[in-house]
Amino acid sequence: MSKNSRKVKIAVIGGSGFEKFFDGIRQMRVGTPYGFPPPLILSRIGEKDIVFLPRHGLNHSTPPHRVNYRANIHGLHSIGVERIIAINAVGAINPNFKPGDLVMPHDFADFTKLRPATFHDEAPVKHIDVTQPYCPEIRRLMSKISKDNGIPLWDTAILVCTEGPRFETAAEIEMFRRLGFDIVGMSGVPEVVLARELGICYASLCFVTNMAAGMQERLTPSEVVEISKQVTPKVRQILIDTIVALPLERTGKCPCASAPEYAGFK
Repeated sequence: MSKNSRKVKIAVIGGSGFEKFFDGIRQMRVGTPYGFPPPLILSRIGEKDIVFLPRHGLNHSTPPHRVNYRANIHGLHSIGVERIIAINAVGAINPNFKPGDLVMPHDFADFTKLRPATFHDEAPVKHIDVTQPYCPEIRRLMSKISKDNGIPLWDTAILVCTEGPRFETAAEIEMFRRLGFDIVGMSGVPEVVLARELGICYASLCFVTNMAAGMQERLTPSEVVEISKQVTPKVRQILIDTIVALPLERTGKCPCASAPEYAGFK
């Protein structure tokens, strides 16, 4: 991006079934110290410029355990992004959740294994606070938007992220259920952590594609595509109205922007 280009402060990251969610004005490529993220699609909603990042690539060519999360988040940060709303496909562990439901997690548990999960691999040592990993301001606004539109949304849930690309076993899901987790996915972490390390507000809007292993007969990727088609209008409405309602400048009342300031040793 040239020095004269306008900064884009809001990003949407689309996951499985949402690779081509927005019609773009143009595409751009951004280089980072961690490699290249997928093409960023510049678009506009109301009076706001936004950028859309297809997490798995435009043609869903990158599996969740191979997504270059650091390049994705660093690339968005480099063009001025301050807020990210992510779309994630998940399975339901909580039996009250059903396929087609929309869920907004408030916390997560990380059961990934091999993914680079931080920008801070070398000195100076930093420990980022993720007491509230998802931006409470964006979460409150999305919750209000969904109610105003009459769209049911579970606004409290714990997401457990697994390595993939295989689905979880029934024994693993039973363990997660006993630990109190509500939904399971493969792409929510380290995305949320990396955003916090760079002081970016981040919230996730999940859609349930299936009941988790052991809660239905079998799991197939085709379920993800089918459910994503069904929920697209609802997700689009929540996203558009939330982006329109977001103030241009952050208020500083969430823990996101200031988190990097307090992450180091003094």
